[in-house]
Amino acid sequence: MKRFLSLLLVVLMAFTLCLAGCGESNDDNADTGNEGNLTKEDIKAAFLYVGPIGDLGYSYAHDQGRLALEAMGITTHYVENVPESSDCEATLRQLCDEVYNVIYATSFGHGEWVEKVAKDYPDVYFGHATGYITGDNVGNYMGRVYEARYLAGIVAGLNSESGKVGYVAAMPIAEVIRGINAFTLGLRSVNPDATVEVIWTNTWFDVTLERNAALELINKGCDVIAQHCDSTAPQVAAGEKGVLAIGYNSSTPTAAPDAYLTAPLFHWDVYYKQNIEAIINGTWKGESYWEGLSAGMVSLDTLTDNCAEGTAEAVAEAEEAIKSGELKIFAGELKDNTGAVRVEAGAEMTDAELQSFDWLVEGVIGSIN
Repeated sequence: MKRFLSLLLVVLMAFTLCLAGCGESNDDNADTGNEGNLTKEDIKAAFLYVGPIGDLGYSYAHDQGRLALEAMGITTHYVENVPESSDCEATLRQLCDEVYNVIYATSFGHGEWVEKVAKDYPDVYFGHATGYITGDNVGNYMGRVYEARYLAGIVAGLNSESGKVGYVAAMPIAEVIRGINAFTLGLRSVNPDATVEVIWTNTWFDVTLERNAALELINKGCDVIAQHCDSTAPQVAAGEKGVLAIGYNSSTPTAAPDAYLTAPLFHWDVYYKQNIEAIINGTWKGESYWEGLSAGMVSLDTLTDNCAEGTAEAVAEAEEAIKSGELKIFAGELKDNTGAVRVEAGAEMTDAELQSFDWLVEGVIGSIN
C-alpha cells in the first residue's frame, strides 16, 4: 500500500510539473513551439518597419532582406509604420501571440519595447536593428555604413564646384552623427576646405520636411545634397534645382536622373540569411552584429555618369584601403567643429566611442539639436 501511494504521489507531481511548465500562457510566456532548434518550416519571421516599404529608403531596404528570406522558403510577415512608442509594444505582443517566433524590429526607437517584450516571450528570437540591446533571446544588428559614407564623401568632394555640401539629417543620435562625420572626413580627404552644412528634420520619414531642408541648403549655395533620411525628396529637390545628390539606403538613380551620383547602401539580406541559418543550426546567440564593406553588409552604389572623371578611381582606392585596414576612418588627429582636439594623433576611436558619438568633426556647419 505504501509503495502504491508513493508511486501515485510521483505521478501526481509529474503531472503538476507538466501543467506548470508546458501549459499555454495568455500574457506571459506564449508557447511558440520552439523546443530546441527550429527547422526552416517551423520559422515564422515578422518585421516591424518605422515607415512604409514604398519609401524607397530604409524600410524598403529592410524589406528586400525579408524577400530574400522568402526566397529561402521562410514564412514572413511585415508591419509598416510602427511608431517608436508604446504602440510598438502592442504590435510586438500581438505578433508573439500570433506565434511568430522570430521578430525583427528595425528602428532605433523600437529598442526599449523589444527589451521589455522579449522578457515575457523567452522562446521568441528578437533582433533589433541599429540598437545596442542584447539578451538570452535578443540580438542587435547594424552595418558599418559609415564606411560607405566616407566613400560617398569622396564622391561629393570631387563633384562639388562650390565646396559647399548640404546634408539632410534625421534624428540626432550616434548613428546619424557618425555618418555625418565619416562623410565629412571623406569629403575633406579630397577637398580639404570643403564644408558640410547640416539641417535636422527630427523624423525618419517626412517627404515635405526632407524636401524643404534640401531646398534651404540649396538656397544657401550647396551644390551637392546628401542625406540620412528615408525618402528620395532631397534627391528630387536637387534635380529640380540643377544641383547634384547622393542618396541613401537603396539605389534610386531614376528619382533624379540628372542629379544622382551614388548612395551608401545596406544589404540587410546578408544579415537576415545568416541569422536565420544560425537559428536553424543551433548556433544563434544574443549578440551584436556590426559588419561593413568587407562582409558585403554595406556598399557604395554604382557611380552614375553624372560623376566627374577620376571619381571612380579615387573611390576604388579608398575602398580597398578601408577593407585592408590601411585606412582607419576615425583615427587621429581629429578635431571637432569648434577646433578642439577630440582624437589625438596616433589614436583611434573604439567601437564603444563610435556608438556613443556626440560631437561633429571639423568641417561640419551646424550643431547637434
